[in-house]
Amino acid sequence: MTTMPTQAQTRPLPGAWLVVILLWFVAGVNWSARGLIVTMHDSVTAAIPMTNTQFGLLTSCFAWTYGLLSPFAGFLADRFSRSRVIVVSLIAWSVLTWLTAYARNFNELLALRILLGVSECTYLPASLALITDYHRTTTRSIAVGLHMSGVSMGASLAGIGGWLAERHTWNYPFQLVGLIGVSYGLVLIFVLRDAPKVSVSPTPVAVSVPVASFREALASLFGRRAFILLLSYYGLAGFVGWAILGWMPTFIHEHFKLGEGASGFSASGCVNLANLCGVFVGGILADRWSRTHARACILVPAIALCFAGPGIFLTANTDLIYAAMFGLVAFGFAGGFSDANMMPILCVVGDARYRATAYGILNFAGCLCGGLAIYAAGALRDLHLSSAQILNGGAAVMLLCPIFLFLIRPPVPPMANPGR
Repeated sequence: MTTMPTQAQTRPLPGAWLVVILLWFVAGVNWSARGLIVTMHDSVTAAIPMTNTQFGLLTSCFAWTYGLLSPFAGFLADRFSRSRVIVVSLIAWSVLTWLTAYARNFNELLALRILLGVSECTYLPASLALITDYHRTTTRSIAVGLHMSGVSMGASLAGIGGWLAERHTWNYPFQLVGLIGVSYGLVLIFVLRDAPKVSVSPTPVAVSVPVASFREALASLFGRRAFILLLSYYGLAGFVGWAILGWMPTFIHEHFKLGEGASGFSASGCVNLANLCGVFVGGILADRWSRTHARACILVPAIALCFAGPGIFLTANTDLIYAAMFGLVAFGFAGGFSDANMMPILCVVGDARYRATAYGILNFAGCLCGGLAIYAAGALRDLHLSSAQILNGGAAVMLLCPIFLFLIRPPVPPMANPGR
């Protein structure tokens, strides 16, 4: 029989909500910086001529670099100060975003997108691990969900890129977001701190044990069936999610004949504002259900994701703009449930010493598959395959995602020895 956590074990540490608020703004800058370019397809390609395949490669190379380095970046956040890793990452990617405004040809633009992936890959594993250091079981999902709402808001605001490019130049949005990020990073140097070194789990996990080598971290994580199932889910979800991020604004622009700015807002705005609602609802539901059910943070997103695939299918096969927006809302809302509960799931099924590393490995799988999807979609468009056909393929893949989550079972804690 397992021991129920006491109120002291589940209460957030002092300053826990301040950390979430501070990181909310960092997440917004992060996703704005990476998402700007996909909302400015016509403006960027008019200034720097390139094919659809090359334009897709700009996001794919970012995703592949971001994903490839994420496991190592997560391990850095497990070994060193999470708060310092976050601040350095923020300032670095903001400088690179600003420099993107001055790219003169495709090769320079591609190099800056690769470097952006290097600089951004440390943020999400470090920030989510820092939040779960501060927050215990009863507030963990909603705290992560609140932070991920910053991701949704930033991705939505990236849609402003197309609008600003229409009214100024394609360079202006990159200059603006870069300067905002550098300024905020300088503020965080003085206010963002690591959590006190105390147990962050109500279960008897030896979190005080020093982090071992990267090889031992991999052995610990891949020795768990539940982690492998979660990794499989994240790879499939990344395959679809990155393709939606990379090509949905262009699909809306071409299929519904909207302007570049309106297309960016319609595609990015619908998905990410729905995601914003989903992270709150999914976080609250999981935290409440977790009081009585150990798999709550797993089952809540699994159930919601059953509606994501049909949402994409609706968007791809309707000629009604409002129906298409409804499909994107369904996809984004379900994705919010997943975003709010991914790190809480890792806290249940993973090794507490390697939370940032584990999330980095998930990022690796998601971005590797997502980058492949974006590049493949661009190549298929150059071969004259319709966007609707590509989206239908994504909808079919999305239907497989909840199956992997339903199969996850938390490890059974050891029984107490009745003879002692």
